[in-house]
Amino acid sequence: MRIKQSVVEQPAAPEPTRRQFVIRMASVAAVISTSGVLSACGASGVELNGEVAAFNYGVASGDPLADRVILWTHARTSTDQPVRMTWQVATDTSFAALVASGTTAATADSGFTAKVDAAGLAANTEYFYRFLAPNNSVSPVGRTRTLPVGNVAEVKLAVFSCSDYPAGYFNAYDAASSSGAQVALHLGDYIYEYKDGVYPPAASAVAARISAPANEIVTLADYRARHALHKADPYAKALHARMPMIAIWDDHEFANNAWMDGAENHDPATQGTWAARKAIASRVYHEWMPIRSPDPANLLKIYRSFDFGNLLSLHMLDTRIIGREHQPDRTVDAQGRDVADPAFLPYAFNRSRQLMGATQQAWLDAQMTASKATWQILGNQTVMARIVLPASVLTTNLSTASVTAYLTAKGTPAAQRTPAQDDLLNPARNPKISYSFDSWEGYPDARDQLFAAAAKLKTAGKKFVVLSGDSHNAWFNKLTLSDGTQVGAEFAGMSVTSSGFEGVFPPAAFPPATLAGTIKALVDDIAYIDTSRRGYLLITVTPGQAKGEYVYVSSVTSSSYATSVDTLTYAG
Repeated sequence: MRIKQSVVEQPAAPEPTRRQFVIRMASVAAVISTSGVLSACGASGVELNGEVAAFNYGVASGDPLADRVILWTHARTSTDQPVRMTWQVATDTSFAALVASGTTAATADSGFTAKVDAAGLAANTEYFYRFLAPNNSVSPVGRTRTLPVGNVAEVKLAVFSCSDYPAGYFNAYDAASSSGAQVALHLGDYIYEYKDGVYPPAASAVAARISAPANEIVTLADYRARHALHKADPYAKALHARMPMIAIWDDHEFANNAWMDGAENHDPATQGTWAARKAIASRVYHEWMPIRSPDPANLLKIYRSFDFGNLLSLHMLDTRIIGREHQPDRTVDAQGRDVADPAFLPYAFNRSRQLMGATQQAWLDAQMTASKATWQILGNQTVMARIVLPASVLTTNLSTASVTAYLTAKGTPAAQRTPAQDDLLNPARNPKISYSFDSWEGYPDARDQLFAAAAKLKTAGKKFVVLSGDSHNAWFNKLTLSDGTQVGAEFAGMSVTSSGFEGVFPPAAFPPATLAGTIKALVDDIAYIDTSRRGYLLITVTPGQAKGEYVYVSSVTSSSYATSVDTLTYAG
């Protein structure tokens, strides 16, 4: 493992004026309305005969393959009639060298979004694209690229997760736009479902970042408006226009702590059935994200693979909606028992809970086995490594006394330990408990099955890496079998804006460097952790190594920021 640190000053971006903020909110409100007139502010079109097709949310591309890519936009006129458009793909920004074109329409049925699968493209090629409406209005120009084939020397991916709008500015998107990344990966929580002022609390929210609609999103119009809010963000629009994105959802695209048959933040008595809410949320996700639907008849199925020549195969998983059984709460079970009660343990360590489901697991095994690529990389929502803490430490919220006692016992030779120290290290008396049962730690059999497959890959000469989101913190972890054999590595990225452990462990009482050092000392499989900074993860893969650059932004409460970088490498 190698760690480097660097700091780069980023030019200040102007803070939004009140007028700009009102315009953005008006654009979002127009999505909810069935008859409101869209403001033309910020649109690329020219008004003719009182009508203009406004492209208020820019353009995006995604799910690139070697010969095609998804192109996306949103277009609407004041009459709410279908907007019929021509799409164009060219090798130059003036569109003199067209290589593909066709027609599509943005209609009320799709929330006035439009997607096309632009085929017939050349591999490993950069393209420019745009949409043209009949009234001569033209969308912004986007840049995209196709995937490489054959021998590939290097692939660079920008990885994001957890972009909560009221928590701050999407500075990570802005920084990544000039990173040289070829493809963006979003590992979930692209939006959040909460009522404004709930998460983050109103006192912690950034003043100019107000959720729209203000209520918790439940209806079709609600989900469309919240996606529109994020797409209206200037840094989000710039990122989407700069590179293709491969995305998967996590829980907040639906509701907090979602699973197959429900969610912690869903009340059937007041919000309708979970099945109906799931159907709405997945429909809107497919409308507003540049995703290729693997099965148009089943929009809950989003797991899919992407091959970057013989260098890497990227397998994007769904560990949230399609196969996840109900996760336990870390602190209490159905009978009200907590981790201090021995009766809690059978509930907590129910090994048979499924996370991906048998069908997806079989698909993944087949994909990784058949792949000819050196690197098998998983895009995954939640932290996968074995991250467990002694109950004596966990139940005291990492108190200095409990941490000191445990680490002292751990560092004392067995022959010199006191009976109390032996008890601290005895798993029957002081069991190790997951810090989050919502992660893979709550599904040990499913993880062991996946790690067994990873061990077979290693025997076959393939290398295994997992990219994870959700936790809001940055991690570099070993992935190990139960006997400690390492089968791969995990690069888990920090959030774009959502608060990390600093929201649970106040920095005044738990300085971030001290907290990170403590967690590393307690958990053997953690090689690196940052508990307090936001940003994105830049992954560069070559035949010899996977390099993770943790790019931190100095602020999310201002659009003026600097970046700093910690670099770690894994050779497989």
